[in-house]
Amino acid sequence: MSAMRLALYARVSTRDKDQNPDTQLLPLREYAQNQEGTVVSEYVDQASATDLNHRVAWHRLMDDARLHKIDGILVWRMDRAFRSVLHAAQTLEQLKHWGVGLKSHQEAWLDTTSPMGEMMYYITIAYAQLERNLIGERVKAGMDRAKREGKALGRPRITENPGRARQLTQAIQAVQSGSLSYRKAAHQYGFSVSVLQRAMKEGG
Repeated sequence: MSAMRLALYARVSTRDKDQNPDTQLLPLREYAQNQEGTVVSEYVDQASATDLNHRVAWHRLMDDARLHKIDGILVWRMDRAFRSVLHAAQTLEQLKHWGVGLKSHQEAWLDTTSPMGEMMYYITIAYAQLERNLIGERVKAGMDRAKREGKALGRPRITENPGRARQLTQAIQAVQSGSLSYRKAAHQYGFSVSVLQRAMKEGG
């Protein structure tokens, strides 16, 4: 009997660009080996869950599932794959039609190849969406309250910190004098290159 052909899917958010997809892929590879499956392909996206237009790897994965190139999909967590309960439900129906199963590494009870696993799948996805909605509501409520109290929103400006403002001035002077490049000055003084460029554009 041939081994199950497995596809691994990992997604990192655009809000955390320093996150390494291997954090998800390495345990997924080990998990696939324990399942006695053969990993035939890996798909990685760097996009938010709701931004399906930029989740190019996800679309390739669905195309390969439709063409029966794989038998199962492994994800780190279900929220890495789906943007909403509706999206999860629609995708599951497609995968079932194509004969492709779906499993989660962090949610071992989710296995869409069994009736109980399918039920737990819907419950988990619904809870994840509820949690996202509650977090969004709390953030909005906090911002509204801060606005009513006259508090400034967003990160504090560098100029509000005398020490950092002085370092920024020194970094700009180093670049202007030619003693340091943008990149070296940014590294030495602890700023990003974009911050230095914007500060110089705005006149320091």
